[in-house]
Amino acid sequence: MTPIDLGRQSTDPQTTPARIAAHRAPRPSRRRRRARGSALLLAAALPLAGCASGGGEGSDATVGGGEASLVLPDLSQASITGGVDGRALLSIGLIVCALGLLFGLWTYMRLRDLPVHHAMRDISELIYSTCKAYLLRQGRFLLILWAFITVIVFIYYKLLVDFTWGKTLTVIGFSLLGMAGSYSVAWFGIRVNTFANSRTAFASLRGRPIETHRIPMRSGMSIGMVLISLELLMMLVILLFLPADTAGACFIGFAIGESLGAAALRIAGGIFTKIADIGSDLMKIVFKIDEDDPRNPGVIADCTGDNAGDSVGPSADGFETYGVTGVALVTFIILAVPDPVLQATLLVWIFVLRSVMILASALAYGINSRIATARFAEAKRMNFEAPLSTLVWLTSGLCIAFTYLTSWYVLGGVAGMIWLKLATIITCGTLAGALIPELVKVFTSTKSRHVRETVKSSRQGGASLNILSGIVAGNFSAYWLGITIVGLMGLAFLISTTMPADIMLAPAVFAFGLVAFGFLGMGPVTIAVDSYGPVTDNAQSVYELSRIEHIDGIDSEIERGFGFAPQWENSKLMLEENDGAGNTFKATAKPVLIGTAVVGATTMIFSIIIGLTEGLTTNTEMLSIMHAPFLLGLITGGAVIYWFSGASIQAVTTGAYRAVEFIKETIHLDASTERASAKDSRKVVDICTQYAQQGMIQIFLAVFFGTLAFAFVEPYFFIGYLISIALFGLYQAIYMANAGGAWDNAKKIVETDLHAKGTALHDATIVGDTVGDPYKDTASVALNPIIKFTTLFGLLAVELAVSLSAQGLGVLVNVLAVVFFLVSAFFVYRSFYGMRIKAGMTDEPDDEGAPAPQAVK
Repeated sequence: MTPIDLGRQSTDPQTTPARIAAHRAPRPSRRRRRARGSALLLAAALPLAGCASGGGEGSDATVGGGEASLVLPDLSQASITGGVDGRALLSIGLIVCALGLLFGLWTYMRLRDLPVHHAMRDISELIYSTCKAYLLRQGRFLLILWAFITVIVFIYYKLLVDFTWGKTLTVIGFSLLGMAGSYSVAWFGIRVNTFANSRTAFASLRGRPIETHRIPMRSGMSIGMVLISLELLMMLVILLFLPADTAGACFIGFAIGESLGAAALRIAGGIFTKIADIGSDLMKIVFKIDEDDPRNPGVIADCTGDNAGDSVGPSADGFETYGVTGVALVTFIILAVPDPVLQATLLVWIFVLRSVMILASALAYGINSRIATARFAEAKRMNFEAPLSTLVWLTSGLCIAFTYLTSWYVLGGVAGMIWLKLATIITCGTLAGALIPELVKVFTSTKSRHVRETVKSSRQGGASLNILSGIVAGNFSAYWLGITIVGLMGLAFLISTTMPADIMLAPAVFAFGLVAFGFLGMGPVTIAVDSYGPVTDNAQSVYELSRIEHIDGIDSEIERGFGFAPQWENSKLMLEENDGAGNTFKATAKPVLIGTAVVGATTMIFSIIIGLTEGLTTNTEMLSIMHAPFLLGLITGGAVIYWFSGASIQAVTTGAYRAVEFIKETIHLDASTERASAKDSRKVVDICTQYAQQGMIQIFLAVFFGTLAFAFVEPYFFIGYLISIALFGLYQAIYMANAGGAWDNAKKIVETDLHAKGTALHDATIVGDTVGDPYKDTASVALNPIIKFTTLFGLLAVELAVSLSAQGLGVLVNVLAVVFFLVSAFFVYRSFYGMRIKAGMTDEPDDEGAPAPQAVK
């Protein structure tokens, strides 16, 4: 087979950057001319735009269609070793996706059928019922947001860009599909986790730790396989079964929906879970009761929050991360690679590699399960972190090996040893996916020196020194993780410099996108170890809430019904230790996702740059701190990141205040009370949901209109802004996530290793943990979808501004920039003043006339 020659610049006018840009602009029409005349009325409602380059002087001032107007190459022309048809190769990926979905369904049924005592099953079903009510409310809320965005999409694409009805409805339909994908995997995750939590709690009674580990691992792997398989299936359907000139519209609509769903579910879930968690935790100090005392009406809300924040949010976020990263790479390849044959080959390679990595994750899971069983089958104690770490490294090794083999097979016919260079670049990202968890454990594991330092400082310094030590851990972690990411990205950059000069525009940017792709290579396993934590956390709560120990004749009942004698004390110890491992590995997944958002954002930002600079041929000097708007954009991004961190924590603070207030008024600790009433428990859930939605909408609208405002100020100002939120967001998220992880596991050490519950030391670590809760599970994790959401909509919004300016409506653009900023600033103001605690400084009635809280004992 003749290899593709990358040593010559293609002279085909169809493949030049200018020609590509020209292909993106639809034909002029009477409707577009009418749209220009009515733009003054419509532009105020146009947050979504196209991403075509704006017309310069002398150009036909038309509104482009952005990524929605990109035309995919014929995938069957991909140059693959052995002459295999590219479309046929991708069709095998559909089979892999089907197998991944079947694995999830099979695991779901196995978890459902595992043995469990009815007392524990009833609690897990109660938790699921509250989770279901929460998700239904969030679903209705998402549909409202989607309807709003749909109106804007319709106005832009149908009235201004003059897409056909079919193409406009395609964008809208795939936006709904993307949002539904994020929502459905979140729902599946909750159902699987609430099966697994009671089964894990019951399995612990056998006294063998292996089953206590295996069940949450199985449920996590089920979620990971379903999530990645479903996302890949949707993207393969777009590639294989839709017309090439429609696929771009499908991809952009799909990404819009994913981003909307993930941002809303991640922010709201993070606020919900920490309101409930803080409300429940503080009762341990106020009333000296256990964390999961069934008399505390906040405990069910806490269990619901574990799923809403630690399952729904990460599942939706992971789904969006994989989708948006894929869309970014597809966009880059079509815009920056001139040769259509090479375009097709690279697209086939990307998606075949994704399919292969699903198989690698499944194989690693099977091997690791056998290793763990052989090692711990008869053990009475085990290090629960050990098999999780082994799984991560084993998956990393297999993914790297499969990456090289697949790259050689698909890209072996491309000259210049491209397969080896691109596979090595992806390996940099895959290594990051394994190294980052190891580094995170240095700062968050129950065995780490940083966490033990946090405990030691609390002995004499109480909550004050506990908090300071956690801050130290977070700051140190940001340094080491940042240096690691920079080092691996730097290596990818050096490799990209060896690629043929004419292969593509800005190969370094493509290298960074592939690093993000490599981050996600272990997708199912990354999601699995993250989902491990919510199950282990809930398992402890299910054990306590079931009050199974106090059931008359329970020992003989279990022996008759299940064939073993329960080991009560050993069971509780195992659940505590397993929860510590869950805390650690929840923490390890967060920097992986935020790192992916930042590295992947680089690729998406480049899509804006390539349009504004006409394929990097003009105005590149604007991308310099010597260009004042670019520098000002860099400064503005930091301000937004710090506001967002404060706003998300403010929503938690106010909601937790109301939850604590209600719990203090309603909790009954007299001897005749066994558990809180279902009515009171559901009221706490309602409080959490109310403040989660209020906080989310204020933040969402501030970000939404802020994106529009900054895009309309000046295009290069906006590029600086996007770069800034990615960089500030990276370090803010790592710092907050790992500081929170250190505080969380410091408390765990006091409870499990030191057996010091109820002491002053325990109280100090509880205070630190309540500070860390919104740090690690609200503000830090929500920065990931916020960065991607802003960048994705930035691809659209900035082109609208450029297009309107090209039509001679520059004054309108400037006016709209001010209007959008004022609207955004209003919601920034509301995110504190509309969410603040409305109570006096003393125990007097609050602003709304509510009485001061009184504890009921």
